[in-house]
Amino acid sequence: MPGETGDLTAFLRNVKDMFVEWRRMERTGLKRAQVGVLPLWERTRIFRTYSSWLIPGAVQSGDYTKAVLRAIAIRRELPDDTEDAAAVRADRLRLMREGDHRFFVLLEESVLRNVIGGTDVMAGQLGHLITVASLPSVALGIIPMGLERDVVWPVEDFWIFDEAQVNVELVSGWLTLTQPREIAMYGQTFSALSDMAVRGAKARALITAAINALG
Repeated sequence: MPGETGDLTAFLRNVKDMFVEWRRMERTGLKRAQVGVLPLWERTRIFRTYSSWLIPGAVQSGDYTKAVLRAIAIRRELPDDTEDAAAVRADRLRLMREGDHRFFVLLEESVLRNVIGGTDVMAGQLGHLITVASLPSVALGIIPMGLERDVVWPVEDFWIFDEAQVNVELVSGWLTLTQPREIAMYGQTFSALSDMAVRGAKARALITAAINALG
């Protein structure tokens, strides 16, 4: 049917725009990808981020960021512009200290135990996490290991930018979701995971335990 053909064409066009392979986004290096998200960050007021893999970029230390970006450049065989890319990300993090931006950060406790960049870098990162969690613009929650999780379990890393879009990090690329129904699903998942998290002194205790485990 002619109408169905038009709908299918529109759907395929949207799917194409939704998913961008890392190799296309980063073909000239990692700095380009960091610069590309600046407008989104600057116009967003409420950030919600969940991670079961790594410390999210918003609360990374400089050395941790460099370790992550360097590993990505090696794994994806990219030009090594780690220093420039890290500088762009560091500049972006000024938003945590200015304006009315709010960051709601949710981590699985296992993320604290993944040693990225060596023990010194990881110890610095965990200390940095305690520091940034004290900022008025940051609300940190950590989901302890060992909980019963019959309904809500760890999922892929994702960011929710206001109610405008969701970005999901996949092994092969970057997924952008803008359909209200999909955004709502991620919002509900974030809320359910958030209900399982500890905060304040209990979160700091988990971070301190992870630091101590580094020896």
